[in-house]
Amino acid sequence: MSQTAASEDTRRGFAGDSYGAPLPFGLHHLNRAMNALGTLWILGLMVLINLDVFGRNLLNHPVRGVTEMVSISIVGIVFLQLADTLHAGRFTRADILLDRLKKNSPALADAVQAGFHLVGLALMVVILLASWAPLVESVRIQEYVGAVGDFQLSVWPIRLITLIGLSTTALCFLLLAWIDIGRLRARLSAGRSV
Repeated sequence: MSQTAASEDTRRGFAGDSYGAPLPFGLHHLNRAMNALGTLWILGLMVLINLDVFGRNLLNHPVRGVTEMVSISIVGIVFLQLADTLHAGRFTRADILLDRLKKNSPALADAVQAGFHLVGLALMVVILLASWAPLVESVRIQEYVGAVGDFQLSVWPIRLITLIGLSTTALCFLLLAWIDIGRLRARLSAGRSV
């Protein structure tokens, strides 16, 4: 898109894309808070891993359960940070086609981006529905990782964090698609080329 076309889009209220913009209901604040919590969790794991290494090498006494905590924490951290990653536009995708469409046909680029977000929403909903039964079963059987008498860590809190992360990511996909569709409708009503 040329500099003149870009400034015309800005004047008419057509943002370049929906990433990074404030989301309805303040969802972007929740996304950032969850991301920050995931980051703090990573820092805590780093401290724990270092304590375990020093304990093993200097005191010949490792910290119990570090392996289990790290392995289960990775899943929780990923799902805590998923929605903010999407909102910031850092999801993995091929932008070659989309960048070309933004230059030559901004309305079609909006439609493609809305389609991407709707497919992402559908995927998150499918995973969310598939994750509900394992959470219920995990609570019912008191699932844990570790060894009895040494170290045990319940699994259900991580499964719950996964559901929360999936829910906020699905909502973020929905709101981004809504923004894309709104921008597409505004372009079409303003007579922009498809």
